[in-house]
Amino acid sequence: MRSEDTVIVLGVILLIIGFLTGIAILWTIGIVLVIIGLVLWILGAVGHAVGGRKHYW
Repeated sequence: MRSEDTVIVLGVILLIIGFLTGIAILWTIGIVLVIIGLVLWILGAVGHAVGGRKHYW
């Protein structure tokens, strides 16, 4: 599993836990992680160097 996939999955898990328990900070952190994961995934998919790497694994 690539790192952006891991970030997206972790974000979704935190979103679900935050939604089920009603803890707003988990919901917020989950949203942020999903957005960061999607940005890294998109940048890597279009060929831009991400984090100093030509290919982001």
